[in-house]
Amino acid sequence: MKNPSLIAAAAVALLSLAACNKQAPEEVSSTAPDPMASQLANAAPVELPPAIAETVTLRCGDNSLIYLDFFQGNKQVQLKTEKTGPATMLKAPEAGQPFEAAGGYKLTGTSKNVNVTLPGKPAKNCHA
Repeated sequence: MKNPSLIAAAAVALLSLAACNKQAPEEVSSTAPDPMASQLANAAPVELPPAIAETVTLRCGDNSLIYLDFFQGNKQVQLKTEKTGPATMLKAPEAGQPFEAAGGYKLTGTSKNVNVTLPGKPAKNCHA
């Protein structure tokens, strides 16, 4: 048989616990608050650079090769005169206008056929 005093003691203990503070428990975290959170929340959106739309290798009239990466939006082309050589980024103010870079770089055309001017050299035609 169950002891009635044990049942009464358990009931009293449960009632006393029910009277405890019912506020949500304090959340403890080991990470510090971000000191730049407000600056980041108010920052202007970041525009990602365009993705490469097409990569081509073109042969020029003097039997040389050029390596081009055309970017989406038709405002940027990356030019290399050697496959593993340094790249030069040429930009156009608007799509359809010539791509240019400092030093005398100029490129017009499409991924199939371009006219390119390199620094200190005459213009040449290159095609696929």
